[in-house]
This record gives sequence, structure tokens and C-alpha cells, in this order.
Amino acid sequence: MPRKRIINAWTVTLGILAVIGIGAWIYQLTQGLVVTGMNNIVSWGLYITSFMFFVGLSAGGLIVSSSATVFNIKQFKPVAKPAVLLSTVCIIAAALLIVVDLGTPERMLNLLLHPQFNSPLIWDVIVITVYLVISLLYLYHMTRPNPNEKSIKILSSVALPVAILVHSVTAWIFGLQIARPTWHSALMAPLFVASALDSGLALLLVVIVALNKFRLFNVPKSLISTLAGLLSVFIAVDAFFVFSEVLTALFPAEERLMAYINQMLTGSLAPFFWGEVILGALIPFMILIFRKNRENMTLVVLSSVLVVMGVFFKRIWLLFSSMLLPLLDYAPGVTLGKYNLPVSFRTGREVVPNIWATLGSYTPSWVEITIVLGVIALITLLYTLGAYVLFTPKQEEHSHTQGGEGHATQSHAY
Repeated sequence: MPRKRIINAWTVTLGILAVIGIGAWIYQLTQGLVVTGMNNIVSWGLYITSFMFFVGLSAGGLIVSSSATVFNIKQFKPVAKPAVLLSTVCIIAAALLIVVDLGTPERMLNLLLHPQFNSPLIWDVIVITVYLVISLLYLYHMTRPNPNEKSIKILSSVALPVAILVHSVTAWIFGLQIARPTWHSALMAPLFVASALDSGLALLLVVIVALNKFRLFNVPKSLISTLAGLLSVFIAVDAFFVFSEVLTALFPAEERLMAYINQMLTGSLAPFFWGEVILGALIPFMILIFRKNRENMTLVVLSSVLVVMGVFFKRIWLLFSSMLLPLLDYAPGVTLGKYNLPVSFRTGREVVPNIWATLGSYTPSWVEITIVLGVIALITLLYTLGAYVLFTPKQEEHSHTQGGEGHATQSHAY
């Protein structure tokens, strides 16, 4: 069967990419974080950017699925299963990226042995752990042969506030840092939640269209169109929060803050900022506000992909807008470590002890890119296998009850 061959090839490809990513991580473990592009000025890089991104993707999916049960929105219940599975694998990706960013896994023990409860970092560890447990329990109860609706109702009632909290706490890691001007804002948590809603729903739309195409799960096109309309609302809310933040920073034109803002608007981060505004907000919003476009699955997928890309761009400019400029902006700046002189420049002294900089720079190394791609491949593989195992058996059982005619799929909630 062509469909089965495609799924098998897809699974094998993902497995190979995941193994390559594990190999890159092993290389990083043996060599240390020196193989990354991070340095004393920019101490967070692609790993933390991707961590924020996946936390948002996870929270957005679970908020949509749990809201359907909590507020008894029957129309949205058919997407609950794929949404919860998506939330689970995305939060696993976020957790893996934190382990990778620590450099060595045993450093996780410090969080258990010496927790600092006055730090948002330990808050995030706690809430992500709770979130993962709830997601797994939620998924288990929803995929049982005879689901207990009372248990699902209780789990949904807990999952909804935890999903909002998990991205809020992640936002507070940044928003509570008074020394970082573009992070220190009361709007940081609402901004993160808004981004989670549009990116999480956008990714969910891409996934359910793919599940429909490969007949692993069936969601009515009318529901996809309705969710696409909801996505346009989330995009507008997210764009409003970004506009409010930028306007608040621009209007007083305070000198120190403008140095950071200019990095976003006209500096090295401008492609990501304007990429988010145009590709991630303006274009998909203009597509999805028209009902005719929402009924076109190709345009829905295109808009959703643009939204996901736009939110990833936002994570880039949001993180680096406060890290490229050192907190101490006086010469000689911040040391970047040792530097090996080229042979032609050596005059008896082969190593310059310190190189200083007053402006940060960062480019992810091949190791970082390979590890992140490996994590993406791993969770995509988990989702593919999860969808096949959790959804397909019931489809086959249902098809037998129909006398074996045609190909039956499931679209009921649980």
C-alpha cells in the first residue's frame, strides 16, 4: 500500500535523524558547551529559544483541548485526542532541550538537591513536571476503550490552568529580570500565552490535516475551518500585545532602552522581528479572515505554517534583544575567553589570554542545529507512532462493524 510505504519511510527517516541528533549530543557531552555558539555575553542560544517555542506549542494545544471539555464546547471535542498527544510530545521536547542546555545531565541533580524556590527557574521545573504528568494522565484516560468522562472532566479542569501557568512561569523567567529592558514587562506572561495559543493551534491544524490525509484520524473540514477562524482571532490578540510592548518602549525614547529596541527594528534582529510581523501575523491574518479561504485546506495549512514560523522568529528576537548588549556597556567590555593566534601572527606568544567585546554576537553551531533537529525528529517520531497506535486500532475495529466496506476513521472525542 502506498500510504503504508510512505508512513514507513517517514518513520525510518525520523529515526535516522533522531540517532544523528543523539550522536551530536554525545559529542557535546565529550567536548563541552565550547562546541556551541554560546559565549559569556550571549549565554543562551538555540536550545533556550527552542525550549520557549516548544513550551508554547504544548500549552496552546492543551488549552484548546481542555477548554472543549471544561466549557462543554462539543464542536471542539473531536480534536481533543490529537491535541493532547501533540501537547505531550512538545513538552517532552522542551524538557529534553533543558537537559541539553545544561551541558551535562547530572546537573539536573542540583535542582533536586539544592532548589532555590525564590527563582522562577525552579518554578518552571516544577510546573513543567506537573504539566507532563497531567498530559500523560489526560492522554491515557482519553484513549481508553471506555473512557470515564468524569475523570476526563476533572483532568481537563486541572489541565487548563496548568497549561496557562506553564507558559506564564516560563515568561516570568524573563519578565522578572529588571536588568534586561526588553524582557522586564508585566505583559510578558500574557504575551507568551497569546503566542502559545496561536502557535499551538496553528501546529494542531497542520497535524490534523496531515492525519486526515493519511487516514489516521478524521476531523470534519467544517471544524478545521472553524478552528482556522479562531486562529485568526488569536493572531490578532498576539499582534496587539506585541504592538503594545513596542509602542510603550518607543514612545518615551529612553536612550538605554532604544539601544535594545533598535536591535529589533533596524539591527541584526530586524529580519526576525519584521518576519514575525509580516509572515507570522499580517499575511496569515489577511488570509484567514475570509471564510472562503478558511474552507481551503491548502490556505489553512499555509497560514498555520506561517504562524508557527512567525512565533519561532518571535522567540529569536525576544531572547536575543536583551542578550546582545552586555549589562556593563563600558570598555573593555566582557571577556570572550582565549584566542589562538594564526601561525603567521605568532611572535613567541601563541595564545592571547582574553578577547574583549562590548557587543555580543551569536551563531548556532552545527552541533546545536543537529541536536535541535534530532529532538524535533524524535518527538515527531513519537507523535507518528502514538497516532498510529492510539488511533488506528479503533478505526479498524469500527471498519469491521461496518461490514468491511470502505475505510472508516474516528472523529469522536473520547
